[in-house]
This record gives sequence, C-alpha cells and structure tokens, in this order.
Amino acid sequence: MSAPNSKQRKACWGARDELWKCLDLNQDNATTCENYRKEFEANCPAQWVKYFNKRRDFLKYKEKIEKDGFEPAKEAPKL
Repeated sequence: MSAPNSKQRKACWGARDELWKCLDLNQDNATTCENYRKEFEANCPAQWVKYFNKRRDFLKYKEKIEKDGFEPAKEAPKL
C-alpha cells in the first residue's frame, strides 16, 4: 500500500474532524455519528483509523485528568 497523497490525507483528516465534532456534540454517542464513522473509515487507511481512535481516547482522558485532577491510589491492591 502506498502512502496517501495530499488530497487523500486532507479527506481523511476532514472526515476525522467531522466524526470527532459529532461525537463531541452528542456525548460520544456512536449510534448518532455512525454515518460520520463510515465516512472516516472509508477515507482513512485502517492503521490511521486505529491511531486516531487511540488518540481521541488519550485526549479525552488527558482532558478529564486536567479538569478533575489526578488522585493516586492510597494503597496498592494486595494480590
């Protein structure tokens, strides 16, 4: 598989941005944004889809930690 050209990259990024916008507006309701997800998956290489999905999860987690703060466990669980 060859690397996506400039036009393909822009289409992928645009589809990703539209999906993320839909998810943000709909409290991450995947059903509501299914058409955007299909478009995203159709316009992006599978490896990019996997990367962007992980990236979104990380960014949401980071945002939560920055907003709510990090509370370490008081004691490590006993095994």
